[in-house]
Amino acid sequence: MRRGWNGRFLSGLLGVAALTLNGAALAQNAVDIKPSPQQTEWQDLEFGVILHFDTNTFLDREWGDGTASPQVFNPTQFDPDQWMKAIKASGAKYVVMVAKHHDGFCLWPTGQTDYSIKQSPWKDGKGDVVGEVAKAARANGLKFGVYLSPWDRHDPRYKDPVAYDKYYNAELEELATHYGDLVEFWLDGAGSTGRTYNFPKIIETLRTYQPNTIVFADTALFEYGDARWAGDETGKIEYQNWNVIDRHGYIRWRPVEVDTPLRKLHWFWHPNDEASLKTVDELLDSYENSVGHGGQWMLGVAPDNRGLLPDSDAKRLRELGAALRQRYGNNLLKEHVRTDENVSRALDGDPDTFWSAPAGSHSATLVVDMPTPITFDHALTMEWLTEGQQVLQYRIEAWQGGQWKPLVSSYAIGHKKIDQFAPVTAQRIRLNIMTSAGEARIREFQVFSLDGQTK
Repeated sequence: MRRGWNGRFLSGLLGVAALTLNGAALAQNAVDIKPSPQQTEWQDLEFGVILHFDTNTFLDREWGDGTASPQVFNPTQFDPDQWMKAIKASGAKYVVMVAKHHDGFCLWPTGQTDYSIKQSPWKDGKGDVVGEVAKAARANGLKFGVYLSPWDRHDPRYKDPVAYDKYYNAELEELATHYGDLVEFWLDGAGSTGRTYNFPKIIETLRTYQPNTIVFADTALFEYGDARWAGDETGKIEYQNWNVIDRHGYIRWRPVEVDTPLRKLHWFWHPNDEASLKTVDELLDSYENSVGHGGQWMLGVAPDNRGLLPDSDAKRLRELGAALRQRYGNNLLKEHVRTDENVSRALDGDPDTFWSAPAGSHSATLVVDMPTPITFDHALTMEWLTEGQQVLQYRIEAWQGGQWKPLVSSYAIGHKKIDQFAPVTAQRIRLNIMTSAGEARIREFQVFSLDGQTK
C-alpha cells in the first residue's frame, strides 16, 4: 500500500468527456456523463477485500525493501478456501490479490524474474499463490482481481524506465492471460514520485486481454480512469460523493473506492498484534460511510505465516456479515399500502426495478403510506444510475402533526446513500427530490429501526 502519497493512477478507456463533431469539441456537463455497463456492474458489488501476503508476512514487516530471501516464504497450512469462506460470510462480493507488492516478490511462477515463489521452499518452488487464490475465490462465489505494484524495490531494471516498463507489461500480460476474468486491476502509486510509467502501453496490455476489467487508480497523475481513490485510508467518504470527476477539464464517470485495513494502521499480518483488530462497531461505521456514501468499500485482510486467516480475523469477518444482515435485512417499508405500482418498485428489494419521476421533471416526491405507524431511524436510498446521477438535492420527511417534518436534508444520493437521524414514528414517509438534473429514478427506498442495536 502507499502511505502519504496521492499517486494511484492508471485507467481504462471506457469513455471520454467530450464529443467531436467536424473537428469541434462539444463540452459536456457533469450531469450528462453516464457510466459504462462494466462500471454499473462493478458498483453493484459494493464490498471487496484486498489480500496482502508475501515475504513481509514472515518477517514482521509492512514495507519490504526487496532484499528478503525467497526462502523465507514457506506457509505450512496454506488454505485460501479458509480465507474465502470467512470473506464470503462478511458480505464481500470480490477479492483483489496483491500479486506483487513494492518489494518485487512475485506470488505466481512468472517467467520474467527468479524473485518469486519459484525460489521458495513452498511446494518445492512449484506453487502458484495467485492461481490457488483465484480458484478458491470463484469456488466460493467471489469475483477475482489483481494488484501489481509498479514500484519494484528489487528488480535492477527499475533504474531503466524503458527496460522496466517492458518487464512490467510482460508480468501484467501473464496475470491478464492466466487467471481468468479479472473484475478489477488495482494500481498503487507508492514510491513512484517523480517516475513516469508508459501508461498507454500498460492500458493497451490490459485491455487486449481483459476488456471489461475496472482499473482502480488515483486521479493525481491521470485524467482518465474507471474508479478513483477516496483520498485517504480512513475507510470513509467525508464529502458529498458525485460519481463524475473533473481532472484538468477531462470529465468522466469515475466512482470512488475506499480502502481501509481490517487491522488498524497496517495491511500485512504481524505477530502479537491482537489489539489492532477493528471492532464490529468500527467496521460498520466505515461501511456506512463508504458504501453508505455511494462508494465501494475495499477492506484489507491478511493471512498469517501459516497461510491461514487468524481465527480472530475470520471470526470478525463473520460477525461483520451477521451485523450487516441484522441492520439492513428488514426494510420496514416493504409492507406498505400498495396503491401505486410505480412506488412499489422502489420498495420491493429488487435492484432491477425502479421508481420513475414524471417525464421531464426536475423535482418529484415518492410518498409511502403504511398500514400502521412505524418507528425508524435510518434510511437507505439508491439511484438507478444507468442514465447518470440525477438527484442534486433531496429530503427525507415524515408526516407529523399535519405537516411534513424534514428528517434529512442532503445532496448526492448516487449508488447508495445511508442516512441516520433521531428515531421518529410516522405512518407516511416521503422522499422529496427537491432538485434533479433530469428525471430521477430510485432503485430502492428503505427505512430501518436500528437505535439500540449493536452497531
